[in-house]
Amino acid sequence: MSSENDQDRQHEVRQHIAEVLRTYENAAKKKLPAEELQTLKAAAGRLDQLLANAADAEVEALKTAADRLDQMLKDLGKGKDVAHRLKLRHLDDEPIE
Repeated sequence: MSSENDQDRQHEVRQHIAEVLRTYENAAKKKLPAEELQTLKAAAGRLDQLLANAADAEVEALKTAADRLDQMLKDLGKGKDVAHRLKLRHLDDEPIE
C-alpha cells in the first residue's frame, strides 16, 4: 500500500516538474543555453536517483518488518510469549512503551 503511495507521489512530482518546465518553455519561447540545459538534466537525474533511493529504502523497511512478523508468528506457533516485542500505538500514531 505504501509502495503504491510512493509511486503515486513520484508520479505527481514528475508531472509537476514537467508542467513547470512546459510553462517556462512556453513563456520563454527560446532555447536554453547548453550549459543551463546540462544543469537541468543533471538535476533531473539527481531527483530521479533520490526518488529511487527513497523507494528502495521503503522496500527494505517493509522486508525487515515482514521478516520480524514471520519470526514472531513462528515463535507464537511454538508457544513463546512475543508481547514484549510489540509496540502499541495510539490513534495519533505515537508509540507507547
